[in-house]
Amino acid sequence: MIEKSTVYQIVEEWLKNKEYFIVDVIVGVDDKIVVEIDHADGVWIEDCVELSRFIEAHLDREKEDYELEVGSAGIGQPFKVLQQYLVHIGDDVEVITNAGKKIVGILKEANEQTFTISVQKKVKEEGNKRPKTVAVDETFKYDEIKYTKYLISFK
Repeated sequence: MIEKSTVYQIVEEWLKNKEYFIVDVIVGVDDKIVVEIDHADGVWIEDCVELSRFIEAHLDREKEDYELEVGSAGIGQPFKVLQQYLVHIGDDVEVITNAGKKIVGILKEANEQTFTISVQKKVKEEGNKRPKTVAVDETFKYDEIKYTKYLISFK
């Protein structure tokens, strides 16, 4: 069986001096290899082909037969790595908490422990009859959520 760490090292070698980053590497029990990469400006098919050929050049089909799929992290799919959060700072995102609550807002910041989104909330200020909509920051730990994903906007 092909080791995930082997494939990961091959992909990292290809990524040197490139602005791409690894989103996921999966090696199934049937030696189906799936590699997901991403880039701040999107992923070009030519780069996926180049990476696929690079991986094939570093694996020996004589030793083990495998199926290889190289692609980009799907748009609108949940984030899997910190770099995806960093790339989408300033963008609209949807967060689903572990309790099932859906929160939509603008991703403001992210680090290895937490991320913050700015959400619009209605707040009734003292002395006013009607509530006013204000931006409120909400910070989450990654283990407090089911997922975060980029919201595609057609405005």
